[in-house]
Amino acid sequence: MDLTFLNEKAREVRKETFEIYKLSPGIRLASSLSDVEIFVALYYGKILNFDPKNPRWEGRDRFIISKGHGSISLYPILADLGFFDKKELERISREGSFLGDIPDTRIPGYETINGSLGHGVGVACGIALALKKKNSDSKVFILTGDGELDEGSIWESVMFAGHHKLDNLILIVDNNKTSMLDRSKNILDLEPIEEKFSAFKWKAERVDGHDIVDVCELLKKMKEDKSGFPKALIADTIKGKGISQLENDAMSHSRVLNKEEIIEITEKLK
Repeated sequence: MDLTFLNEKAREVRKETFEIYKLSPGIRLASSLSDVEIFVALYYGKILNFDPKNPRWEGRDRFIISKGHGSISLYPILADLGFFDKKELERISREGSFLGDIPDTRIPGYETINGSLGHGVGVACGIALALKKKNSDSKVFILTGDGELDEGSIWESVMFAGHHKLDNLILIVDNNKTSMLDRSKNILDLEPIEEKFSAFKWKAERVDGHDIVDVCELLKKMKEDKSGFPKALIADTIKGKGISQLENDAMSHSRVLNKEEIIEITEKLK
């Protein structure tokens, strides 16, 4: 594992995500910055099996992004890996472009449409069950936000996965501790999250979501685990990571940066 390479990729992706924001200020910037290292670990850390030239390859691992609004940082990764032309990044939200403020399945590399929160885990459970029925070695990864765990449909799916022993299912919680209108604990405090997953027959572990090496090692271990338990990785992250104006703002989810802030941040990210 080349730590220098992975950290440099994370730096590039964070910078490119901000450049996308400058072109399309309607994206959820803070939500997309907290999961940068998670995406880098999955795609550059040799965790996911995928083929950019054949995004629907049957042998691929499935990655269901349930917090679709917070995955704009995946755009530059998919472009870099060859899922689509990098020039498309400059056309985000323009007429004729398949890249929008909220992703959908027109984008090569995206499996499902998950604009409405709380649905992704259920979809992933169905895919994981179908793959097991086919005796497939492919795994199903899911990314949710911690605020999304407030949705009851999430826990129905968690119970389903535990009951059916979907050990080919790995859920990553981007635990940035900030929801749309406040810090998550002030809206609905779900801690300790690991114990809740364990109660429903899951294996759960916690990690610094910005430590790429630890994220890679735990995801690799979970992917190889065939003990009959679905897995949950609680990744502690910072919403708006890398931009102090967002990191320190409980309302960062929908924060619109002003012209002076954009200039200042652009200089810092060089």
